[in-house]
Amino acid sequence: MIRVRSSIIYTITLIFCISLISVTLAFLYLIKHDKEKYAEELNFKYSVIAEVTLFRLNNFITSDEMQKQIKDYKMEVINNEELKRRILSNGTVLDALINRYGQSAAIVWYDKNNYLHIVHNNANLLLRDSEFQSYRYNIIESIFAFVLLIIIFMYILIIRKIRPLKKLKKQIDKFAAGDFDTPKPYSGTDEISEVANAFYASVNHIKKLNHSRQLFLRNIMHELKTPITKGRILTEMIREDKQKQRLITVFERLETMINEFASIERLTSGIGLANVGVYRFIDLFDEAVDLAMSERENIDFYIEKDLNLNVDFKLFSLALKNMIDNAVKYSPDKKVTIIIDDESIKFINFGKALDKPLEHYLAPFTQGNNSTKSLGLGLYLVDNIVKAHKLKLTYEYKDGRNIFCFEGLSKLKQNNR
Repeated sequence: MIRVRSSIIYTITLIFCISLISVTLAFLYLIKHDKEKYAEELNFKYSVIAEVTLFRLNNFITSDEMQKQIKDYKMEVINNEELKRRILSNGTVLDALINRYGQSAAIVWYDKNNYLHIVHNNANLLLRDSEFQSYRYNIIESIFAFVLLIIIFMYILIIRKIRPLKKLKKQIDKFAAGDFDTPKPYSGTDEISEVANAFYASVNHIKKLNHSRQLFLRNIMHELKTPITKGRILTEMIREDKQKQRLITVFERLETMINEFASIERLTSGIGLANVGVYRFIDLFDEAVDLAMSERENIDFYIEKDLNLNVDFKLFSLALKNMIDNAVKYSPDKKVTIIIDDESIKFINFGKALDKPLEHYLAPFTQGNNSTKSLGLGLYLVDNIVKAHKLKLTYEYKDGRNIFCFEGLSKLKQNNR
């Protein structure tokens, strides 16, 4: 299917091309029509003069009658024999006029002038048309050239005015892709320059807000890690009992939350996938299991063949870890089955179906029924990591099993071993 371009520059160029063609055709038609009309006027004029002159030479009318009939036509008699001979020798006969008596006259073109040559017996008259406008078509052509130049000038002016739109679009595309490099402002005072400068101001404002947010979150996480570390140290000094284990669990959850906050901040701040490389899936899986601190016997792992994936190792391992962690926590038998094929990674566990659609649980701080086990960020973080890798997180409930899936795995595959 042919894709029709719809850019403003293309549309304006098309409009001006159509305008140029239309104006050119109109002027060509005007010149052609004017030439035909002017030629008819001249032929009629010369026919009248030739006929009246021949009538006079044949003594059909008097000189006064002749002058009366041709007084409105300015025809100059050429009496210089040398000039007459040169005109008749070198001139071009445009047309021959024959009257009702078979006598003739001729229209001769010479040196940008029209002459009427009348021959009768011994009479040899040559008349110059003093009213002939040899410059008539030059005026029309000059007008056409002037209009053409105005159209071309207006086209260049408009293109120069809207050219910043192309640059502005590139800057907006870079900004949408997470590039916060500040574009240069425009110095013009027209509407396009105002829009560009407003965009420039918005980018600077968003850049400052983003920087402040990152600084704020990082400072909070840094300040929280100090009391958590101290708390862990103090906890280790408590005797082995139930309270110690509870405190250790609380501090582990706090540390996990801080790490997940850091990952979320990284994804939402525009940094994205900064450390992408090719890794074996088995290595990603081992890292995820270590992060989840789950027992190996709780995980059934099935893979058709070793895959090499082009991913961010830390973030993708974190996504796998969260899926394993959620599956184990929410399963009555505390087990999860992971199946990997060429197109997907499936996380399967027995348990109750989700109470609400998956989209509900992808929002931050959304918890399941067992809120004591949920951080409220797990699936939200997984969904963002999956999207950053151009994958899709899906869910279905079948035969008493929850099935979460990373779809589109072939986009990440490299040369598999």
